[in-house]
Amino acid sequence: MEVADTIAEIATLSSDVLREHWQRLVGAPAPRVSPKMLRLALAWEIQARASAGLARSVSQTLDQLGRGQTRTQAAAPGMRLVREWQGRVHVVTVGEDQVIRWDEREWRSLSEVARAITGTRWSGPAFFGIRKKALAA
Repeated sequence: MEVADTIAEIATLSSDVLREHWQRLVGAPAPRVSPKMLRLALAWEIQARASAGLARSVSQTLDQLGRGQTRTQAAAPGMRLVREWQGRVHVVTVGEDQVIRWDEREWRSLSEVARAITGTRWSGPAFFGIRKKALAA
């Protein structure tokens, strides 16, 4: 059955059948929400599974928000990050093409740059100060 057909079918299901469908799909009891909200959640689950789930960055952001511990700002095109380490100033730029540049080389991630600078494993966002502790609620 096509994803669109499955989602269209959800609109016709009763509350009990919706909860059973959720149980089969997710493997956990349905959340205590309205049938309308459960339909939306089921549609989201079906689409996410059909498209191989969420992107890693989306999952990480949702996880961070859920735990409420840190919040990482994405390295955006045009961003210039400056960090002093052991008496030397290091400048990293993120090009409009999303390529990270440091020391006249291109890097795949900020963590690779941080590792090259320090010689140890670092979280690139933490090293460059774009991962912040969440404020207490």
